[in-house]
Amino acid sequence: MKFYDCSTAPSPRRVRIFIAEKGLEIETVNISIADGEQLSDEFRAVNPNCTLPALEIDDGPNILNTAGIWAYLEDKFPDPPLMGRTAAEKGHIADIRWQIEFNGSMGMAEALRNSTPRMKGRALPGPDNYEQIPELAERGKARALKFMDRIEGMIGEKPFVAGDSYSVADIDLMVFLDFAKWLKMGLPDEAKNAQRWYKAVSSRPSAKL
Repeated sequence: MKFYDCSTAPSPRRVRIFIAEKGLEIETVNISIADGEQLSDEFRAVNPNCTLPALEIDDGPNILNTAGIWAYLEDKFPDPPLMGRTAAEKGHIADIRWQIEFNGSMGMAEALRNSTPRMKGRALPGPDNYEQIPELAERGKARALKFMDRIEGMIGEKPFVAGDSYSVADIDLMVFLDFAKWLKMGLPDEAKNAQRWYKAVSSRPSAKL
């Protein structure tokens, strides 16, 4: 296997954390988005979508998104389970992940990609260029802020987002919160359970990668 990473981007980091939590050692190639290496002919041969992460595997076509890589590695290396043990757990974690992705991460991406000067003309990832839309930046920020206010309720008294065990839901939510720092956004001061949870998961060795 060969993992194509970018040390500065949130989506590859989610896979990096997953790999570390599994205790795997996978050959890694770092692709610099800042230098436009994802648009090179060499990387297009790996992933014509020009996005990261990507995983080359020996028993099938390359896997070109975070969820696909997680599913492959979870099936191939089931311990420790990070996507649920039972059918009910798997469904519950998938539901939570959808909330984080749709309400949080997508809003944050809208805000960042449509407002950051260095992303001018690159408002969407991929092989095609799209101009920024300032109104989308404002809407994205509003979405992300509303989601931020809901995190305290998501965590509650539980040790982890989905219950008693660390899972990909914790990875997604932690990476969202770290992503939010780029726009100077964070958990409300009164969100004590969420603050407690964040301190715990961000202190894991995998979170330092």
